[in-house]
Formats: sequence, structure tokens, C-alpha cells
Amino acid sequence: MPQVLWHHVPMKATALSMGATTAKILNDFFEDWLGESAKSEQQIVHLVEAGLPTNVVRRLLHRGLSKDEVFIVINPRTLKHRKSKNQRLSREESERAVRMVRILARAQSVLGNREGALDWLRAPKKRFEGRSPINMLSTESGGRLVEQMLIQIDEGMFA
Repeated sequence: MPQVLWHHVPMKATALSMGATTAKILNDFFEDWLGESAKSEQQIVHLVEAGLPTNVVRRLLHRGLSKDEVFIVINPRTLKHRKSKNQRLSREESERAVRMVRILARAQSVLGNREGALDWLRAPKKRFEGRSPINMLSTESGGRLVEQMLIQIDEGMFA
């Protein structure tokens, strides 16, 4: 990518500096992590209601999550059972997967790349009483706190 100047500092051009919107970038990362098209929130609701395919879990593993991190979405025994019966994830499991993917996409957008996002998500934070952001994703409230912190970092606040 070409170089751009930001406050007189040469930097690599990013999709955002080249004119892509933050929403478009977030959606692209979201779809990459999830492996499903999600052009609107309504489409995400339909995906969750229908239940995501179990291959979403494999996709998360291939993109760098550990088995323990994926177990936030679904218990390993339940996953094995769902695969053997050729079933989709439940609504609750799909909801947790979407929550995780949403945070992964936001972190990747804010921190610039997948590896940086995963490193940040795995590091304990004072704000979360020493817990890592990825461990906060087991609840909706925890996910909101992590998303809030990422937005603050993106907006230049020290979080």
C-alpha cells in the first residue's frame, strides 16, 4: 500500500485512509471472522435465529483462537454432539459467536491486524479487574464493556 502523511508522519496507507468507511471495514472483518454474509443487523438476527453452522467454530480456530477461547461460545461436548447430529448452533450459542466475532472485528479494526487484536484481547486489563477482554465475552454485559473500551481506544481516549 502507498504511504500517507498523518500529522506530518509517514505511515502505511490503510483501507480507512484510502476512503473506506469504518462501518465497511468492520463489516468486512466481521464477515471474514464469521464466514457468513451479514450486510445488516437484521441479517445477523436471522443468522442467529436460524442457528449458525458448527463450522463457524472451526473457522474461529483457524483464524487464531485457542480451543479454550472458543469454548466461550460452545462447550466441547455440546459441539461434538451437534456435529455428530449435523445440527446447527443453538440461538444462545449463535448469539455468543456473534458477540465474539463482533468484538474480534472491532479489535482488528482498532488495532490494525488480527495478531495485534488477539494479543490485546488476551492480555489482562486493570479495567476488568485483571481479567482479559476475551474472558469478558462470556456475558453480554462483559462484551459491552470490551466494546466500549475498544471504541475509546479508537477515539483516542486512554483506556
